Amino acid sequence: MSLLRTLLLDVVPTIQQTAALALGRLANYNDDLAEAVVKCDILPQLVYSLAEQNRFYKKAAAFVLRAVGKHSPQLAQAIVDCGALDTLVICLEDFDPGVKEAAAWALRYIARHNAELSQAVVDAGAVPLLVLCIQEPEIALKRIAASALSDIAKHSPELAQTVVDAGAVAHLAQMILNPDAKLKHQILSALSQVSKHSVDLAEMVVEAEIFPVVLTCLKDKDEYVKKNASTLIREIAKHTPELSQLVVNAGGVAAVIDCIGSCKGNTRLPGIMMLGYVAAHSENLAMAVIISKGVPQLSVCLSEEPEDHIKAAAAWALGQIGRHTPEHARAVAVTNTLPVLLSLYMSTESSEDLQVKFWK
Repeated sequence: MSLLRTLLLDVVPTIQQTAALALGRLANYNDDLAEAVVKCDILPQLVYSLAEQNRFYKKAAAFVLRAVGKHSPQLAQAIVDCGALDTLVICLEDFDPGVKEAAAWALRYIARHNAELSQAVVDAGAVPLLVLCIQEPEIALKRIAASALSDIAKHSPELAQTVVDAGAVAHLAQMILNPDAKLKHQILSALSQVSKHSVDLAEMVVEAEIFPVVLTCLKDKDEYVKKNASTLIREIAKHTPELSQLVVNAGGVAAVIDCIGSCKGNTRLPGIMMLGYVAAHSENLAMAVIISKGVPQLSVCLSEEPEDHIKAAAAWALGQIGRHTPEHARAVAVTNTLPVLLSLYMSTESSEDLQVKFWK
């Protein structure tokens, strides 16, 4: 480490860049080596050089900061403490898209740990520049900028509001149909992380006209795109009967049921929960799930899925549908779900959480 630190000051630029790259690869390997980079007092030197050097060095230096910051909140805090955020934010304005991308990666890895670190990234002025980055032509830069905004928004309503105030939602919504699958699942994730916190934030996402275009993502070949689209619809529908009704009117319930039928395992989970949330709000909304043939599909999940947590979600959703009136209860009973529920409840292999869901 100390030898590489000395080479960061070498007179030959390619030696400086290669030394930074070597430090990044070491720090990336595990948290002990990342800790050693911090203890050797390498970060202040990198931050100083980041502002001064050419684009190749900037990319290598930002990679070191990303590699250190990814491991833990404490290591990410060490990067903040050495003044790196202001320099990384300046790099988001660099002419070279590779430098912007490297800086966005580092900021994302700092922000993802907790609300305090995310707030530090916000306070450094990163959000408006990340919103500009999602509008750049390079797909790789769009992906990481969307991912960074998602990791900032996820921690609290206040941080999500910061992302909204910077105008991110409209730009993200416009890219829902981008052909790049990785970009799509980052965009859907960012919109989900904004929507989940409150009714107001969910309404802002809906007002960006994500329906009905988001429903096409439920038919995507990519499993992550399907899952994140289901998650976004769930995060909107869960808040109020009005938002759930909007999802129903857009054809969202039928589309989610089809999606559940076309996939397996954890990809099904957000869709299963979305049906439960919609049905929980009112008799009419539960009836909309029944009419769209949601009950047979949930029964299939209950029988087919090996994982207890997915069975538990299906049991919970069926409970939300059946609890309203005798008519609702009959719709659940006629699918022959009750004997399946009983046998799973009696099974010694079922988890306690699963048994509780069945009992309810």
